[in-house]
Amino acid sequence: MELVATLESLSVSLCGLATILWMSIGTFSRSEGGEMFVQRLIAALCVISAILLFSLHSMGGELWGSRNVARPFAVAALIVAAAGSLNIKGTDVQGETNPHQIMKMRRAEAQAAESLESATIPEIKEE
Repeated sequence: MELVATLESLSVSLCGLATILWMSIGTFSRSEGGEMFVQRLIAALCVISAILLFSLHSMGGELWGSRNVARPFAVAALIVAAAGSLNIKGTDVQGETNPHQIMKMRRAEAQAAESLESATIPEIKEE
């Protein structure tokens, strides 16, 4: 029974760690290498969690008081692992602009506005 309790704790901990990394992927996406590393780490954690959850179910263990919860969570972990590796090439899947790009665009707009204000426009004389 000690092995079953260890499997339960380890699988829940790995799923929690993968969830925290998933939520903070924006921080790691500042560099393409960091983003790829974290995406692979999330996928690995989810696959390991799924294996542990399937093992927990086959050993007769319970997860949060239910014997039937481990298998659906294992399948969900595999789905998250597959979804986590979709953006491996650094392309934006969601199509959203990240806050860093918004800040750069605003800065560029402000600089363009300043340069237009400071530029002198020659007057065209009509004859």
